[in-house]
Amino acid sequence: MTAIPTFDTARISAPRLGLGTFGMRGAECADAVARAIQMGYRHIDTAQMYGNEDAVGAAIAGSLVARRDLFITTKVWWDQLTEDGVRRAAAASLARLGAGYVDLYLIHWPAPDMDLDAALRGLAAVRREGLARAVGVANFPSALLRRALDSDIVPIASLQVEYHVYLAQARLLAMCREAGIALTAYTPLAKGSVAHDPIVTRIAKKHGASEVQIALAWLLAQDNVLAIPKSARAAGQRANLDACAILLDASDMATLAGLPKNRRMVDPGFAPEWDR
Repeated sequence: MTAIPTFDTARISAPRLGLGTFGMRGAECADAVARAIQMGYRHIDTAQMYGNEDAVGAAIAGSLVARRDLFITTKVWWDQLTEDGVRRAAAASLARLGAGYVDLYLIHWPAPDMDLDAALRGLAAVRREGLARAVGVANFPSALLRRALDSDIVPIASLQVEYHVYLAQARLLAMCREAGIALTAYTPLAKGSVAHDPIVTRIAKKHGASEVQIALAWLLAQDNVLAIPKSARAAGQRANLDACAILLDASDMATLAGLPKNRRMVDPGFAPEWDR
């Protein structure tokens, strides 16, 4: 079994490779999560908005792995970011998951008109009451993340954002490293675009690996970075897991860092101003 490295701080201890579940529902989701756990995954990412917390919970309940050995993340949607709304959403997520707690609870997206302090007080209540062991935020640009960190309302353990070989996140990554928090990369394979890149292909051939594995290895080689690629297929889950064993050299890292970094794949109408 390929070993998955962990990211460890006083706030969080999480496997650096996890399974994303966006877009998977019902039996497909339950089967994919169950298979991943059996394969060795211990970090599962879901969200209220995904509509699959019940399926994720069923897979966890049916696994032979103790709950304490799994790392489960879920998230509150941006239309519930009042202090009470965050607390209620967390309780509802736990009911769907059939769990007493999650390991990480995130604000999924910032709302355009949200009261940030109220939302953070909601996260603080979730953590204080033991509904989540750690809390954090997702899709926060640097100015908003700085406000959350400086508020000192609740310890932020993780930031989840889109990050891959075609999108730079240097400012956010520097802030995460300074604060000692995890940056979790979603859409880490750029929706499959890496499979058609001749530069990535050249590095993949050098290592006897696939382009997808090289893209993941590049992320996992970076300090403070975790990745949660989605795959419902056994072959894809295994390939992603095996990326943990690939060691890129300095030349590989520099070449991948030199790819154009301006391709954002996820940018809904309610997204914040990314460059602020």
